[in-house]
Amino acid sequence: MTDTPPFSTDISPSVTHTAPTDSSDRIEIEAVTDSDRWNELVDASSTATPFHRFEALRAMATHSSAELHPLVGRSRYGPIGLFPVFSRRYGPVTVAFSPPPDLKVSYLGPAYLPDEPASNTPSERLRAAFLDAVTDRLADRVSPRYVHVRTAPSDDDPRPLVWNGYRPVPRYTYVVDLTRSVDDLFASFSGDLRENVRGADDEDYELTAGYFGDIERIVERLRARHDAQDVSYPLPAAFAEDLYEALPDGDVRVSVCRADGEFLGGQITLENDTTMVAWQGVGDHEHDLPVNDLLDWAAIKDARERGIERYDLVGANDPRLCGYKAKFNPALASYYSLERSGPAVDLLKRGYRLGQEIGARAERRLRRWDR
Repeated sequence: MTDTPPFSTDISPSVTHTAPTDSSDRIEIEAVTDSDRWNELVDASSTATPFHRFEALRAMATHSSAELHPLVGRSRYGPIGLFPVFSRRYGPVTVAFSPPPDLKVSYLGPAYLPDEPASNTPSERLRAAFLDAVTDRLADRVSPRYVHVRTAPSDDDPRPLVWNGYRPVPRYTYVVDLTRSVDDLFASFSGDLRENVRGADDEDYELTAGYFGDIERIVERLRARHDAQDVSYPLPAAFAEDLYEALPDGDVRVSVCRADGEFLGGQITLENDTTMVAWQGVGDHEHDLPVNDLLDWAAIKDARERGIERYDLVGANDPRLCGYKAKFNPALASYYSLERSGPAVDLLKRGYRLGQEIGARAERRLRRWDR
């Protein structure tokens, strides 16, 4: 991270693009840099995530050394979508992404607003026109050679991006329905999860609300866990701390598990009115207590009591982790990873990935030799 925050915004005048789908659907794209105005649109969207809030976007821009383009599309019906995009130069190549890499933000991408009271999102035609106009805006102002977008699970239609030349790859997460009673929720869990929760003596541990000072401890414990498994964990603790400080009270929650005063694990969650995201969590696997089970169950009960409808376990793509998450009897939800690039960048990417693979093989050989 640089000494001077690299955050900047696209403040150039708005540009009107006419979508090819219907000449009457004139889409005006503007960069909305007023945080209150942006957040009003986020609150009105049924597909926005906690990471769509302007405070979160600003933190992402700072910690990714990227420029934020907070784009909003308007038709004759009013605002129909918002699309936060980040751009950054890597040598001679400009890339764009939503969300930025290496911050452990699983999805972002476009969020939509209703074009009439009876609908949750704009019509298919207006969605496509909005994303056409965003693509034109980026080409005019940023000229990215490579664009990467990961949509939210609430955005179940990647076709408008595909029609704009993006290559989609389906990804998955697990979501627990919290609209059921506590008893029905608990009864739906796997037998070993129920046994773990029932078997933990309340006198043997303490679950408390954590605070700013606990965030770095959780992140560093996670980093050590990943290092032990030779897995990269790029998340800077300062990014999580900035989210905690910048977002409204209650949007970021920290919980900690202790036994006899010893820190056994913790969890960082983000939420909006409908969804709690189990963003980062870690428990001591060597301890007799089922720390992760207790942290997740406490978060689920707390979220449900406050009227939240969904608990996103964040990811169902790693078989090693799916076994644990599946114990909560979640529904499988899909989202999409989409890329758009030219032939030259595709060639560079293939060379980079090949270099990474060769380097990883050499590193493994050196480790075996060093033993």
